Order: sequence, then C-alpha cells, then structure tokens
Amino acid sequence: MKVIHQRYVAYSEAHYAGNLVDGAFGLALFGDAGTHLAIVTDGHESLFAGYSSVEFLAPVRGGDVVEVEARLAAKGNRSRTIDFELRVIARATDATGRAEVLDEPIVATRARGTGVVPDHRTDEPAGLPQDHDREGSAA
Repeated sequence: MKVIHQRYVAYSEAHYAGNLVDGAFGLALFGDAGTHLAIVTDGHESLFAGYSSVEFLAPVRGGDVVEVEARLAAKGNRSRTIDFELRVIARATDATGRAEVLDEPIVATRARGTGVVPDHRTDEPAGLPQDHDREGSAA
C-alpha cells in the first residue's frame, strides 16, 4: 500500500544560498503523506513516533515540483513502519519562470519511520492513559 502527494515548492520556502530549501520541508511533507497512508490503511490519522533513518541525497529548491511517496513497509498490532521518498519531478531552469519536467526524477530524501494507531479495543492512541476525559484532563 502506498500514497503519493505532489506539490510545487514556492520560492518563499528557500532559506539558503542557491535557492535551497531546508530538509525539514521534506520531513513535513512526509508527515502529511504518512497521515494520509494511515487514514487509507487504518481509518485513523495515527501518531508519528519517529524516524529510524533519514538520508538527504540531493537538494530541493524553490521552483521545484516534488513528489512524496509513503509506502507501508511493515504492520504490527499498532505500529506501522513507513518508507518515505521525496523526488524532484520538475525544476525551474532560470529566474524567468521557465521550468522543465525531468526525464528522470531526482531522489532528494529517503526516510523510514514509525506511526502508531490506537488500540482498536479502546480507540486510544498508544501511550496515552485510558482514564482521561474528552478535553484531555485526568478523570
């Protein structure tokens, strides 16, 4: 099972020389795609527990169009191992607004992480006490 998101990277997202976008930009997109995947596979947004690996392989720049894939790698009782990949599929060619769709996508970032869904018996997210009320305070 996998989901794919595509997004234009605004020039305002660039923070560094060379029109570079920081790595956190891609990780935020991974979060969105991971949430989408959890909804499709489990009918719940899930909670993201963390990354076991992140690799920044190529730059992402303002003016790029990127594609983010979240793929279910393993499924436990409540944990879901997810493989992520961010690919640049189109890139600006100059400052005048010209751009091109790339013949071969550039893999910019890869990661593996873990999401957690609620216990289906209690509908409680993992790690939260079962004796709290709807506002989140202890009962």
